[in-house]
Amino acid sequence: MPKKKKIVSTTEYAKMLGISRIAVFKKIKNGQLPAEKVGRSYIIHIEDIDNQKNKAKKTLSAVNKQEIEKAVKKVVKEYGETLRLLGKE
Repeated sequence: MPKKKKIVSTTEYAKMLGISRIAVFKKIKNGQLPAEKVGRSYIIHIEDIDNQKNKAKKTLSAVNKQEIEKAVKKVVKEYGETLRLLGKE
């Protein structure tokens, strides 16, 4: 039985998220992503990725909630009739 990989490279992480390696390096530099420098490269522990995902799921700030509610109200106001008609199909 093969062992589960416990670390990923910046390239692998970028592919996982569908972003560029530069974006990954910016996240590391800004402290948004914990990483360990090994030689000239960085490695990212899977546990840190999992922790970040869980943290992101749990935290939806009040500002984000207000923005979402505002956007929903705007859509309903502008496209309410269209949405009702689509719902009947």
